[in-house]
Amino acid sequence: MNITPECPEDDSDIERLLDIAFGQDRVGKTVYRLRAGVAPVADLGAVIREDGVLKGSLRFWPVVIGEARVPALLLGPVAVAPADRGKGYARALIWQGLDRARELGYGIVLLVGDEPYYLKFGFTRALTKGLELPGPVDLRRFLGLELRSHALAGVSGMVHRANPDEARAGSLPACESAA
Repeated sequence: MNITPECPEDDSDIERLLDIAFGQDRVGKTVYRLRAGVAPVADLGAVIREDGVLKGSLRFWPVVIGEARVPALLLGPVAVAPADRGKGYARALIWQGLDRARELGYGIVLLVGDEPYYLKFGFTRALTKGLELPGPVDLRRFLGLELRSHALAGVSGMVHRANPDEARAGSLPACESAA
């Protein structure tokens, strides 16, 4: 399996994969409010392609927490083509993404997902007990991970979309054609 950085040319393929994996109504979910009008973190987007065909993708988005506007990442969506589920693509993308986020100095990662699945990566509901999301969500699925020890200590409040000046600058790498 070959994980490569996401390129600008991947965007339409990623959107098609997300529609297949989660449905076109996915954009109405609370986490999409945090992504609206904000670019994903370019240094963390990754894809898996085989023979030019997109098999999986992962993105992270910049968010801030509370009135102090503590920087954090929102993981997701992670998507794998239905025919390729169970091959370990999502796990590989997540591990690689979390390792890269840690290398880049990020301390907090949040997501909305199934705790039994994300527990193996270290995500837990206990870390998000003092946090809120801007819209309806099953709070049992609101999970957090500290990439730095105690990064969430004393952090509380509403999770907000990052302003452009709060998001780390970066652009997607120039890539060779994925075809």
